[in-house]
Formats: sequence, structure tokens, C-alpha cells
Amino acid sequence: MTSEQITNTGSVSGDCGSAQARARTHVQAYVQTQARQNGSSKDGSATNGPARNDSAKGGPSGRKHGLQRCHAMLHPASLRALLPWLTSIIGIASALCLVIAWFPSTVWNTPIASSDAPAHYYFIRRLLDEGLGAALHLWPHNSFYPPLFHICAYFVIKIAALFGVQCSIYAAFNITWIIASGVIFPSGMLVLCRYFLQRWNRGNRISNRISRISQASPTSESSSVSESSNVSNQHASSAVNQQYNATLDATFVLQNLLGLFVPVLAVSSVCHPYGLLNAGPLIAFGFATSLLPFLIAATLRLFDEIAAREHIVKWLAITAIAGVICLVAHPRIAFTYALILVPFIVLRLPWKLILGAFIAMCVGAVAFVALMLTSFKSDRWANPASWFHSHQPSKNLWESISFCFADGLDGFPAILFALLLIAGTVAAFVCASRRTVVRFSDSLSVAVSTVAPAFSADADALASDTAVPAPAVSPVPTSGLPAVSCSDAADVSLFESSEPSRPRRNDRLRDVIALMAAFLLVTLVYVCTVTLVGALPNIISAPWYRDENRIVTMLPLVALPLLVIGVNAFSECVSACAASASFALSASSFSAKNSVSSSSVPSLSSGPAVSSVKSVSFISNWIGPIAAFLVVAILAVSAQIVCPSRTSVRDAIIAHSSLDQSDPNEQLTEQKIIVLRKVTERTGTQATIISDPLNGSMYAETLFNANMLYPIINARTDVSSAPFGKVETAFASGDVQQVLGTVCPLTDAPKYFLTMGDQAQSLQSFPYRAQYDSFHNEELIDAYVDDGTLVKVADYSQYGQGWALYRFGCAD
Repeated sequence: MTSEQITNTGSVSGDCGSAQARARTHVQAYVQTQARQNGSSKDGSATNGPARNDSAKGGPSGRKHGLQRCHAMLHPASLRALLPWLTSIIGIASALCLVIAWFPSTVWNTPIASSDAPAHYYFIRRLLDEGLGAALHLWPHNSFYPPLFHICAYFVIKIAALFGVQCSIYAAFNITWIIASGVIFPSGMLVLCRYFLQRWNRGNRISNRISRISQASPTSESSSVSESSNVSNQHASSAVNQQYNATLDATFVLQNLLGLFVPVLAVSSVCHPYGLLNAGPLIAFGFATSLLPFLIAATLRLFDEIAAREHIVKWLAITAIAGVICLVAHPRIAFTYALILVPFIVLRLPWKLILGAFIAMCVGAVAFVALMLTSFKSDRWANPASWFHSHQPSKNLWESISFCFADGLDGFPAILFALLLIAGTVAAFVCASRRTVVRFSDSLSVAVSTVAPAFSADADALASDTAVPAPAVSPVPTSGLPAVSCSDAADVSLFESSEPSRPRRNDRLRDVIALMAAFLLVTLVYVCTVTLVGALPNIISAPWYRDENRIVTMLPLVALPLLVIGVNAFSECVSACAASASFALSASSFSAKNSVSSSSVPSLSSGPAVSSVKSVSFISNWIGPIAAFLVVAILAVSAQIVCPSRTSVRDAIIAHSSLDQSDPNEQLTEQKIIVLRKVTERTGTQATIISDPLNGSMYAETLFNANMLYPIINARTDVSSAPFGKVETAFASGDVQQVLGTVCPLTDAPKYFLTMGDQAQSLQSFPYRAQYDSFHNEELIDAYVDDGTLVKVADYSQYGQGWALYRFGCAD
């Protein structure tokens, strides 16, 4: 091979992912040619000498070289199997530590005073009181609410009791949230990102395994060379194998180093899980979001198996189980799942399955509309522009778009994330596109060098250097390939389980386009929610209640995999550029050595040649991963240093859980805690207590195990099995007979009425707050006291004006 051809091998790098592969293919052919020529130039006695017989018969020399080769390759294989587990454990443990360090310490003994929090505490209490059978009807009026989070909290309490530890409802609530946010969610994001990384790097691994197998395959000529020639060829093969392994090792290490930081980056954004703990908290939806990456990864793997027509039933079952678990956590997560999966469905499924999937989505949409129409009565359904009439935009267009590209990060980490996302996406798209163009030629080159390595090597040698005579060698049939060596078996077993056996063409390009489309769809929904107004934005964001807190949870699910793929592709491009220059320099060195003598070809196993190949492998294949590792490490670390958004959310939760409130009418204060304790001590835990839940009285249910008729703020009046509407209507009527006739039959235990001031200011956004106005109407209450309907049994006016406990004048 001439120096010009070798130089062209390294310099013609039209495709980011194939430049190095083509250069390695030609170097492999060059080495095989030199090995056969060195063997054939020896005299015949060397071919049939003792060394030949000793090696062929499995003598000491052959066994020694075989054991050394297996020992050298088994050690890296064991490290290769250990590294993914090690980086995963370190990454997830780091994410868990970050979540624990962030978590507010004030909510371990007191509840979060917010709109949805009392309901979640009550659901856990109901499971403790009634057992797991209550999971199907957690609402006070016995309708269904997604119970998975509360069941997990229930088991936390029960498991703690087995060890003699009494765990409160609030502690179980917090532990479950921490596990979901600090373990389940980062683990799911790691699984999802590694899925895309494995698909991106799959072609490199397959071609590397084939190349290593062909390098380990003895030809008919190599079996007839002398012992000294075998030793020389082993050095040459070791040098070239090291070059082949360099790409795989660099790719494998980068994949796992990225996996080290994926869990950390997953919990670095305020989008999820932190925001939902403050927004309500939206616990059930947040729990479903933490589980969703597993469902997405399982679905994408199912798409792979459908394309490969293998293991479809297995992965269909896994996907179905994951889907049921997510739906039990919160059914509304199906909208997030469908939005993210739509591009993958279009790009990766056969058209019949695409049609079926969209029909299923349409059926689900119709069912959702029917549910909304029947569950929520409104005269504005026909006018979408009037939906969410109280909603106000919170960001302008630039702020909302930049928030999406920064994944909700702040300051320098936000800028770095956006730059990496954009640059990486461009690099991934360019690499995937160019790889698609040259994929056929690269596949043909690899196939020829694998199936007939001797023929391709000799043909290349004859075409490039006619001054060197080459003996005619018959091609080696594929059936002559030996079994994979111990090192090859380790590599094959490592990756076979994570790859479909029949990969589709253009997988890289499909993934890049699908991830870009999913990211743009999420961005569109977010912009419609926080910036735009009108009928169309209302319709687009309606499945998420036009709630920014729910929609931002989708950003990490699409932004982080796209970032990881982009960084991996950018690393590949950097390595390809370095490979071009490195191989050009190496080729010049080989050319200079070959021109020393025209009568013989020097062996590639010489010290300078081997050193040159090693240097090319290290520089060209490791410079990209090292640069990518440093950039991602800087991003992950800086995101923990500059995080005002997360800090503000934490401060808000601390404020909501603090009992030191300037407004005495807030949901929970020191005075209200004292009063609720005194009330429960007087009434016991069996008597029914009626009060306006928006004054904080509902927390007595979980703080002191009181039996509140209204344990949550949303006591729906449109459910026939609920007594709430009847009690409200009767109490507001002023009719003594109607009041007693409605309240007294509720239970056999005594019935009480508690006043604790006006409704809390923090709950004024609750749309149905007016239904409780009669419960803090002082004139109406005084009238009931005068006619004996209510009998005051305790006065708490020293804690708040008008605070008192009354007993209904029932016969009990």
C-alpha cells in the first residue's frame, strides 16, 4: 500500500462515524498481507519444524500463548461488565444525596399547608384505617383516585412497624417522595438515556466484534509459519487489535461516564421533581412522571423487537405492565406518554401499526372528552377561548422558549445546557445523515474484510505496491472461522442482551429526528401554556389542565436524552477529526519505513510501528470522550452550585409548612394546632366534626386522627353518595328541622361543629370555596345557637375571634 493511499485512508473522513472504520479496515488488510508474506518468505524447514508441531499439538508454547491471551482479555472484559454497574450506583447515589440535601426539614413533623396536601395525607390515613381494600375508593365519597403513591407510603409505615419504629403519615409521605424522586426517576432517566446511547453506538460495537473475530482467525497460511513468525505476527495483531479496541473502549467508557452524570442532571432541574412538591403538591402526577421513563424505554424496546420480529410477546408484556403501573400512579400521565411517543411511532413502526396507534389515541381522546363533559358541568364547553378564564400568562415568548432549551436551569448552567443541546443536536443530525449516505459502502467494506480477509488483503497489496511480490492465496471461507475466543465471547455476551439481533437501517437518524420532534412538541405545549392565550392554546394544553407545573415535568424526559445523544455525537465528530490527522501522520511514518528497502517489506511489529499505532488509537479515539466528559462534568457540578430556582421552591415549601404565620387565618398556625388538639381530646376520634375545611380544620384528620366530615378542601357536591352537598344546603337554609334531619343521621356518634375564623388567603384560588361560606357566617351560627340547634361546649376565643366548638342538638 502506498503512502498516498494510506494517507487518503485517514484523510477521507466524509462521515463522522465511519472515517476511523475505513482507516482501520485498510490497516487490517495491510497487517494481514505482511503477516502472510513474512511467513512465506521463510524456508520450508521452519514451516515443519519443532515449533510448528509444538504449537499445533497444543504443546507448552501453544498453551502458554493461549493462556496469556485469554488472561489478558478476560481482565478487561470483567472491568467492562463491572463499569456500568459501578457508574450507575455512583450516579444514582449522588442523585439521591442531592434530593435529600435539598429536601426541607420542616415537613417531617408538620404537613405542607397547600391545596392538595390534605387529600394525600387523608388517603394514607384511610388506607391505615381501612386497609388496602380502600385503595379503589380513596375519596371521602368513595370514588376512585390513583392510589399507587399512597399505597407505597402505607407500606413504608407497615415495614417500619415491623422493626418497632413508629412512622408518622408525614414521614411516610416524605420518604416515598424521596425514593420516587431520588431513586426511581434518576434510574429511569439513566435507563432511557442508555437505551439511546446503545442504539447510537451499536454499529461501532458490531463492526468491532467482527474485526476482532477476524483478527483472531488463523488462516491456512498462518498455520504454516515458523515460531518466530508467529511471535512477530502476534505483536502486529496486538497492535492492530489495540487500535480496534480503542474505539470500542472510548465509546464504552464515554457511555458509562455519561451514565454517571445522567442521574445527577435528571434531578438538577427545577422542572421535576421539585416543582410538583410545592404545587399542591401534585404528588400522584409527580410519582407517575418518575415512573414514566421506564415505560418509554420499554415501549421503544418493543418497537425494536417489532422491527426485528423477535421477542415481541415478551416486550409487549413488559410494556403493558409498566403502562398499568403508570396509570395506577396517575391516569393523566397517558397524555405525556402519547405526546413524547408520537414521533417514534411515526418513524419506527410499520404503517398498519401507526394507523392502529392513532386510532387508539383518537378513541382515548373521545373518552377523555366524554369524561370531562359528564364530570364537570359548565356552559363554556362550546367556547374554548373561555376555558381557563382565570389563567394568566407568566412568561413572554423568549422566556418560555429559553426555559425549555435550558431545561429549567439557571445562570451559567442554563447557558451551557442550551449550547450543548443545540450544538450536540446539530452534530448528531449531521453525523446520522452522513452515516446514512455512506452506510452501504461501509457495510460492504466491513463484509468483504470479514468474509474474505486474505483475498481483500492480497488484492489491496497487489493494487497498491506492485514492487512487492505476493503469493496467490485462496480466500478463507466463512465456515473456516473458529469459535470466538474468551475475550470475544465476553464482549458479545455483554452487548447481545441489550441489542436487537436485526437492527434497522438509519437507526441513528430516526432517533435524532424523533427526539427533536418530541422536544419541539413539548416546547409547543409549554409555550401555549405560559405565554399564549385563546382557543387553540387552551385546547392544546387542556389535557394538563393548562397547568405549568405539570407540563414542565416533560422537559427533562426529552431534553436530557437529546443532550446525551448530542454530546456523544459531538465526541464522535471530534475523535473523527483527530483520527484523520493522526492516521495521516502514521501513514507517513509507515511509508518512510517501507521505502528503506525495495526487496523486502518490514514487519508492522517493529517497535516504532507498534508505538505509532498505539499513539493513533489513543489520541484519535480518546480526545473526544475526554472533552465530552469534562464539559458534562462542568455542567453537572455547576448546576448544583447555581440553582436559585430550586432554592426558591424549597423556601416556598418551608414557608407553607411553617406554623409561624403573620396571618392568624392561614391554614395552620401555632394557635390552630393547639385548638385542633384540644378539640380532638374533647370529642374523641369517633365523633364527627363539621367545619369549613378552608380554615385548616381538615388537618385534624391526620394530625390527631380526628373524624372530620370534610378532610379535604374539595368536598364535591355532584356525587350522590356524598353527604357533603346535603349538609351544606341544610346548614345554609336556616331551617332547624332540615339541619338536624340531615346532620343527625350521619353517624351514631356525636356530631360537632367547629369555627376557626375565615378561609385562608392561600386557598382563595380554590374555585369552589363559596360552597363553605355558610360555615363561617356568624349571624347564621348565632341563630342556630339561640334556637338550640347548636350548643357551645368549648370557647377558644383566646386563640382567635369567634373560635368555638359546638355540639349539634341531636338525641345522641
